[in-house]
Amino acid sequence: MYTTIRKTAVVTGASRGIGRAIAINFAKNGYNVVINCAHSANELNTLREEIIQQYDVECIAHIGDIGDYDHAKAMIDNAINFLGTIDVLVNNAGISHIGMFQDLTPMQWDNIIRTNLNSVFNCSHSVIPEFIRKKNGRIINISSVWGVVGASCEVAYSASKGAINSFTKALAKELAPSNIQVNAIACGAIDTQMNSFLDETEMNQLINEIPSSRLGTPDEVANLVYDLANNHPYLTGQVIKLDGGWT
Repeated sequence: MYTTIRKTAVVTGASRGIGRAIAINFAKNGYNVVINCAHSANELNTLREEIIQQYDVECIAHIGDIGDYDHAKAMIDNAINFLGTIDVLVNNAGISHIGMFQDLTPMQWDNIIRTNLNSVFNCSHSVIPEFIRKKNGRIINISSVWGVVGASCEVAYSASKGAINSFTKALAKELAPSNIQVNAIACGAIDTQMNSFLDETEMNQLINEIPSSRLGTPDEVANLVYDLANNHPYLTGQVIKLDGGWT
């Protein structure tokens, strides 16, 4: 058991990109962090060492598929046992798939829903008893503008993110009497590996569609997550678009 009780944030899908930036931002502000990914063990463990050495906080790296309920619950239980508490859950884990809907296989559909949506259920369901016990907690779901407006050739991804948005609004109403806030950030085009499939011409075309004339950065998402985690106790059930005016 870690003797000094700091606040603790759990960040899923944290080995790179947005999740990595979120975990580092919490750590540099004095939070213990629990970081997770399913496959990129080397990257996750490197992040763990960086957080411990640079920010002098505790960091637990959990390698496992949180689309599986038992893996998600084990991660949450382990965090409470070793760090004493959880204060913030950031559901960031996600994958995308580009292609025509009629070419999407049932296995691909199941994988996207499992990773993007089931993981949100699993982690939230596992942590809520701790939040209710304390009468305090924050759940922040990393969603997408495609969950609001839909995207051609990304039907499964859009469906999973749309479900997260509805999940956020509904769960917030249930948990508000227990002083637990649930919000989502619907990201637009963020400069991560998820957009690496675009060539230079396609990237320029995308940027030209965005009124702010650039991609967002992982650090901008991380800053908004931290603000939601630490301020605005009356703000709940909201899907906040972070997209430079794109949609």
